[in-house]
Amino acid sequence: MIDFGFDKIALIGAVALIVIGPEKLPRVARTVGHFIGKAQRYVADVKAEVNRSIELEELKKMKTEFEDAARNVEQTVSNEIHQTTSSLENAWTAPDSMLPPNSGQHEGWSPAPPEYKHPKKNWRLKRGATPQWYKQRAGVRGHAQSGAARVARFRPRPLA
Repeated sequence: MIDFGFDKIALIGAVALIVIGPEKLPRVARTVGHFIGKAQRYVADVKAEVNRSIELEELKKMKTEFEDAARNVEQTVSNEIHQTTSSLENAWTAPDSMLPPNSGQHEGWSPAPPEYKHPKKNWRLKRGATPQWYKQRAGVRGHAQSGAARVARFRPRPLA
């Protein structure tokens, strides 16, 4: 870039003052500043666009790498699943003579179904999801009262 020192700027200003004149110099300086600002903004926009395109290319590369890695993982997992299912099918269809003697699968043996156990729920003691301490603090009534019982409960007691 061009290197402007203080002496060069002063010389340019003096020549501009003589050539343009003192009346038009502020307007010309403002116009020149405006054009220089536009040029700087244009250069900054071009730089930003170039940076965005470079980042976009990098992101596309990364995307293809991730897709390839995902495909490889998917293929290895599917191969392992196929191998496991085929070995399980081979083991399932193997004759009884191929099974080990303690496997429990020979001589017509079948496991007994488990016995029924009652869940031991007491249907009379239904519990709500709200804890008791919260109900007491919030003033939730635990028992239903009739209107007369409620009035009697909150009636002021006569003084002795």
